Parts: sequence; C-alpha cells; structure tokens
Amino acid sequence: AEMGLRDNLQLMLERGQDSPLLRYSLGLECAKAGDFLAAIDHLRKAVEQNPGYSAAWKALGEAHASAGSPERAAEIYELGIAAAQKSGDIQAAKEMGVFLKRLRR
Repeated sequence: AEMGLRDNLQLMLERGQDSPLLRYSLGLECAKAGDFLAAIDHLRKAVEQNPGYSAAWKALGEAHASAGSPERAAEIYELGIAAAQKSGDIQAAKEMGVFLKRLRR
C-alpha cells in the first residue's frame, strides 16, 4: 500500500524529528481525515513548542470547533489572537477574531 502523507509525517515524528512545523502538518492531515482528537493533540504540541505559531493556533481552534467543543475553540482563538498580536501577525489575529465572533453568536 502507498504511504500517505500522514504516515510519512508520523514516521518522521517516530524518528525523533519533532518540530512545530511537523506537528502542524500532522495536525492538518489528521483534521482532513476527520480525526479531530489526533489533530488537536498534534496542534497543541505545535503551539507548546512555538507559542507564536499563529497558523497552528488557528488550526487548533478549528479542530476544537469541528470536534464539537465551541467553548474550547473560543478559548483557543483568544490565546491565538494574543499570540498573533504579540508576534505582529495582524492578518491571523483578524481571521481568528472573525471565527471567534461566529462562535459567540
């Protein structure tokens, strides 16, 4: 069987090549496959390793929303917005602000 991207990324992780980018990529692949709990796990590791990683915060919020935890998603977006503003990533902060408003409606 052909190895998918997720398998390849998982293999890199098992070989000790852990990094925020690897965790982010794995998180996106898991989310795409509808495996939101695994996605949340990897994306949480990505922002733990790099708290300024705006894209990972955004994806983590989306994963929580998709997993049916809007309250948790809102908390994540708030943290992500603060992190994005701190690292000067205004666009990401804006996007997360839009998602946050939608959740709070």
